[in-house]
Amino acid sequence: MKDRLCLLDTNILVYAYDTSEIDSGKHEICKDLIAKCWSLDNEFAISLQNLSEFYVITTKKIENPISTKDAKNIIEGILSFKGWKKINFTANTILSAIDTSSSYKIHYWDALLATTMRENNILCIYTENERDFKKIPWLEVVNPLSSHF
Repeated sequence: MKDRLCLLDTNILVYAYDTSEIDSGKHEICKDLIAKCWSLDNEFAISLQNLSEFYVITTKKIENPISTKDAKNIIEGILSFKGWKKINFTANTILSAIDTSSSYKIHYWDALLATTMRENNILCIYTENERDFKKIPWLEVVNPLSSHF
């Protein structure tokens, strides 16, 4: 996928920093994936929505939460690093996301992310959440945690 820009979903970013996932192997796979971005071997896109979700999940919802300071430092690093293409939604994206959610019968937050991606011409997502994203015909879904990746 090096020839095409893909977005990393929140779950991939969380697993990269969630040490409670070490035994499952998810931590190492995701850590290695984003290391390619940090080393400029691969550029990935990230939505500001993903970074907000990352902050909440890693500081409150995982087994071994990270400190708010560490989470903020990670986010600041991503925001300032040229290897990450940062994207965000607009007021019109919200209206389009409502239509996408209704049309494909997916959660609004997934529709907002997919619509934001489409508006930024990013049509590939790395995620563990294949079920909802695969309902969107113009989106290529890659699960780096599956054995067939």
